[in-house]
Amino acid sequence: MAIFDTKKEKKTAKARHARASKRGTKAAHDIVRAPWFSEKALIATEKGVYTFAVPPRATKADIAGAIKQVYNVEPRLVRVVNLPAKRKPMRTKHGMGTRAARTKAYVYLNEGDTITFA
Repeated sequence: MAIFDTKKEKKTAKARHARASKRGTKAAHDIVRAPWFSEKALIATEKGVYTFAVPPRATKADIAGAIKQVYNVEPRLVRVVNLPAKRKPMRTKHGMGTRAARTKAYVYLNEGDTITFA
């Protein structure tokens, strides 16, 4: 049991634990769906920043834990970017369609750590 300085800290820790238990745990491969391969992502890989597609409701802590479990490296920092849905012209049908909103995570690794994609 952790020791808290104030009642407020104890209360917020309980609330955080309750939220985490409601969310449930997901498998690491459900959180880190796939590496994100784009020109910008490949350039960032040379600097130790790896990009992954993640579910919209994944938290930074969930992503860091999944990276640690799947790739056996400790992330230094995780940043999450929400990409909005876009309207695109459809090829087969006349009119406009909507591309789904997506979320990607930038995972910063410590100096010397790398992730190899097979």
